[in-house]
Order: sequence, then C-alpha cells, then structure tokens
Amino acid sequence: MSAPDPNAATRRGAAYQIWVVGLLSLNFGIVFFDRNAPNFLMPFIQHDLGFSNKAVGLLSSALSLTWAIAGFVVGGLSDRMGKQKIVVVWASLAFCLCSFVSGAAGSFMVLFAARLLMGVAEGGIMPVSHAMIVEEVAPARRGMAMGIGQNLGSNLLGSFVAPLVLVWIANTWGWREGFYLAALPGIVTAALIAFTLREPPREAHEHAERPKVTMREAFANRNVILCAAIAVLLVSYLVVCWAFMPLYLTKVRAMAPETMSWMMAVLGISAGLGSFLVPAISDAIGRKPVMIGFSALGMLLPLGALYYTGGSWGLAAIFFFGWGLNGLFPMFMATIPSESVDPRLAATLTGMVMGAGEVLGGVLSPFVAGAAADVWGLGAPLWIMLGLALAATVLALGLLESAPAVLARRVR
Repeated sequence: MSAPDPNAATRRGAAYQIWVVGLLSLNFGIVFFDRNAPNFLMPFIQHDLGFSNKAVGLLSSALSLTWAIAGFVVGGLSDRMGKQKIVVVWASLAFCLCSFVSGAAGSFMVLFAARLLMGVAEGGIMPVSHAMIVEEVAPARRGMAMGIGQNLGSNLLGSFVAPLVLVWIANTWGWREGFYLAALPGIVTAALIAFTLREPPREAHEHAERPKVTMREAFANRNVILCAAIAVLLVSYLVVCWAFMPLYLTKVRAMAPETMSWMMAVLGISAGLGSFLVPAISDAIGRKPVMIGFSALGMLLPLGALYYTGGSWGLAAIFFFGWGLNGLFPMFMATIPSESVDPRLAATLTGMVMGAGEVLGGVLSPFVAGAAADVWGLGAPLWIMLGLALAATVLALGLLESAPAVLARRVR
C-alpha cells in the first residue's frame, strides 16, 4: 500500500486540480516565451547592436544568475511564510514590466541590465508554482502534474510558438516589438491566478505526524545532491542550445531565418509532448530508468546538427527525439527531490536545485560556450552539449528510486 495522503481532506476536486495545473503551466509558458525571446531574435539583435558571441553568452548568463538567486530566496521565503499565490502574481506582473524594458534597450549594456532584472522577476515563479501543485494535486498524479506545470506551457509557448512568432515579428516590424508582445499575456494570467486560485491550505502538512525534515538533512540527501548536479549539466545543455543553435543553423548550416525558426519550433513540439509523457512514464516504471534513458537520448541532437547531411525533415526528426530529455526537468528539479525528502519543502528544494543549475550551469556555460565559439567556431557549443548529456547519463545511474507507485509495488 502507498502512504496516506496528508492533504486529502482539504484537496479540491479533479476539475480544480486540472485548472490549477493548466493555469500555472500557461503562466510559466509566458515566462519562458520571454526568456527565450533574445535567443530567437539574436540574429537581428546582434546585427543591430553589434556585439560578439561572448556577449551573446553574457546575456544568457545575466538572466540565469538572477533567476537562480531569486528562485532560491523566493522559494524558501514562500515555504516559511506559507504564501504562494500572491508571490506568483506579483512576480508575473514584474516580469511583464521588465519585458518592455528589454524591447526599449538601445545598447548591449541596457539589454544586459534588463535581463538581470528579468531574472529577479521570473526566478521565483517555478519553485512556488511547483509547491502549489504539490499541495493541490494527489500524489499518484504528482509526476505528470509537475511535468505539465513546468514543461507543457513553457515549451509550447517558449520553444514552439516563440521562434515562429518572434522571427515573423522581427522580419515584419522589428525585434523590439517581439519583447513588447511577450509582456502583454502575463498581465492576463496574473489576473486569472489572483482571482480564480486559492492560497493552498497548509494545515494538513503542519499537523502531519512525521516531523519536518531539516534543511541540513534535505541538502545531504543523495538524490537531492545528484539532482542538483544533473541540473547543472542539463540546464547548461538547454541554455547553450537556446543561445547558439539558432546561430549555428543560420551561419554554419546556412539556413534562412524562417527555416531556422521552424527547426527550433520542433523542439517545442517535442518538449510539449514530453512534458506529460516523460513524467507519466516515470510514474509507471520509475524515475531512475527514465532519467538514464532520456539523458542519453539528448546526445542525439548535437550529433545530428553536426553530422547529419540529409534533408530538413530528417534533421527535424533528430531534433524532435533528441530534445526528449527536456521532459526530465520537472523530475530532477522538483519531483525527485520532494519525494526523496519532504513534500513540505517543495518550493525550497526546487529553488535550491534550480539555483544550482542556473548559477553553475546557466550562468557559466553560455559564457564558456561563447568564448569557445569565438576561438573554435560555432560547432564548439554543440560539442559541449554532447559532453553535458553524457555526464548527466552517468550521474543518473546513481539515483535512488522515488516514484510512489514503484515503491509501493516493491513492498507488497
């Protein structure tokens, strides 16, 4: 038998649970639409403002640094205060304002400062959203719900819609208008969250028989440590891909910007499907085998971009399957740590793992990749991606299984 659900008495029905997950997923998708905007607009921005590949990496590093700090600080503060909804609302409104500032930038330094502020605004949204999902959704569906919350909206909007819409806007009006567009939907979702979601109840957790795990115990847990290390590797993989794959496709493979936008949009389709399929598979067969298999699959993408010489449809298929590792992100950032330690620390643990990934991966890797690209060419970041996926596969071998259904089967 599986462990009793301490929040069952206060949890609302299935319709409300679906609405919570769907709305938070949409909101985070709008966040990622803006986060990815500079990557897809970079061929236009770089030409207009005239900066180097190293500067391209610095823009990604700036947002990742403040995103990580905000995620850790805001996640921990939310857990201590017991307030989640209001944090998500105000953070969403703040990132809308920062998006307008990004569009108005007239130099590299102004854009750099705007992205720093954007990270502060956006960083706390994901860990606190995960904490709301943990409180509101039944444990048996936790993996899939957290996958949808983090990955469905973010990839459909941030990876699929963003390159198509933003490149079209840049060609039609200019890259600045892309940033202005990214800000408007966030105001709508912030209002919906404010007026349709409740502040999740904390009483069931506060009176649970099991004492709350200390932060020292949480951070010493084997799965938490391995998930933080995997986060460093796979956040680096994603950030390097977002920052340099559009440039590699247009400058090395000589794709037209419109073709590049469709190729990058394939990543969004892959990640959108993977957002619920990959965690759902892990709910059934276990977190560990899924982490190993999909991390290894990530090596396919850079190898295909480097060596595949066939048509665009074949390369699109390689991109689709290679990007399947994106479905792992909610698992190692939130699901596995919270299952391994204490669900009551969901926001704190998510912020900690995400912070490690963003600071050590998201901040350093694009700078290193940009410097490598300036020395060895735009193929260097793809080789870095290959090594990162391989290292994540090796680390995943050391994880301990945490899926509730799998553990319940083992004790029968």
